[in-house]
Amino acid sequence: MYNKNQKEKAGELAGRILQLARDSILVHLRFLDVALSRLKPEKREGLGCVAMDSGTLFYDPFYILLNYRDDPGFGARLYLHVLFHCIFYHSFQCEKLEPGLWDMAADIAVENTILELNLSFAKVKTDEEAMSVLEDMRQEIGSLTAERIYHHFRNHPPTASKQQKLRLLFERDSHELWKQKPQQELEITEEMWKKISERVKADLKSFSKDKTNSESLEKNLAEATRERYDYGKILQRFTVMGEDVTVNEDEFDYIYYTYGLSHYGNMPLVEPLEYRDVKKVREFVIALDTSASCRGALVRAFLRQTYSILKASEHFFQKVNVHIIQCDSQVRSDVKITCDEDFEKFIKEEKLHGFGSTDFRPVFSYVEKLREKGEFENLKGLIYFTDGYGVYPERMPGYDVIFAFLNEDDKKMSVPPWAIQVVLEEDTLEAAKF
Repeated sequence: MYNKNQKEKAGELAGRILQLARDSILVHLRFLDVALSRLKPEKREGLGCVAMDSGTLFYDPFYILLNYRDDPGFGARLYLHVLFHCIFYHSFQCEKLEPGLWDMAADIAVENTILELNLSFAKVKTDEEAMSVLEDMRQEIGSLTAERIYHHFRNHPPTASKQQKLRLLFERDSHELWKQKPQQELEITEEMWKKISERVKADLKSFSKDKTNSESLEKNLAEATRERYDYGKILQRFTVMGEDVTVNEDEFDYIYYTYGLSHYGNMPLVEPLEYRDVKKVREFVIALDTSASCRGALVRAFLRQTYSILKASEHFFQKVNVHIIQCDSQVRSDVKITCDEDFEKFIKEEKLHGFGSTDFRPVFSYVEKLREKGEFENLKGLIYFTDGYGVYPERMPGYDVIFAFLNEDDKKMSVPPWAIQVVLEEDTLEAAKF
């Protein structure tokens, strides 16, 4: 056990180490000044580690001193590690993801970013081994953002021994405090960090490129600040106003109704209205890119989630007209859905067709022919699930178009200006509500 004097001395020295780390970061990476000003170190004796809670870096002084003694770059490395967790919003995504895998993915992403910056004052002994592991991961995954790493781990779970190795190389802080407070109780909320991250992103552009290699930092910031979409709200673009045969609770007065029943037997004074104006799904098209890069699981995951959102009866009129079109370089299949049972049958029995190259134009030509034949009364929109590698039509159709991609890919072509582009990650689709 340490006596009071030793604890005070340790607290003072640890505080100086972290202050030196902060100053070094500020000198070399000026674009982080706003973020640094919001992250406040706070001593917590007996913690046994370092932990971050929104805007506070809690640290055990003896933990800092022991690691600093073995590795002089530890202080700056730790400070940057925690800071990047903040500006990449890692702590705000843990509740909806698998904790163990997300913790590893987040640690790997920030460590990769730090190593790429090549900061002499933040080097530690394990860097060489870590860089070798990261290079292998980069070959397999591509850009190492936490989101991409997490999805890779979900599809290819690392063994227990691999997980232990990754934690030894990349873990710097405890993530336990990430899950303990609701948003309203946090000192700095997710929205506040978003504003800070946008500022960092803007300042980084003016920072001299020849002073630092910031590609991973830019990609992680782009991922963090990218607008997230609620898939259910997207589908609301395809709803139309119409009359639905159901009791209109807003216009029906139960007082008069029950009064008539009580005084005149089975004769209510007011009959309930049997219709009301509502916005529901009546007509739209789902186009599935079944090219070679959109095989099996990707397409079926999208269909399952779309189905789970739409199958609730309150989202459909009693009669619907939904076409599910499969296409690679040509239209391979068109299945018409008129009711919940049709959708259920499609999900269970329909086979995927195609797997050639991708051309989006045949779907739009095909839908236009359907419109000319009178197949649609009021087509509101088309949602095209694709990897984005294909030929887009030049002309804007007479309905809303959404190109939905499963996970971000910087190499794909930009969608036409008249279309809406959304990125629907696997976890986003799972959490979507209509």
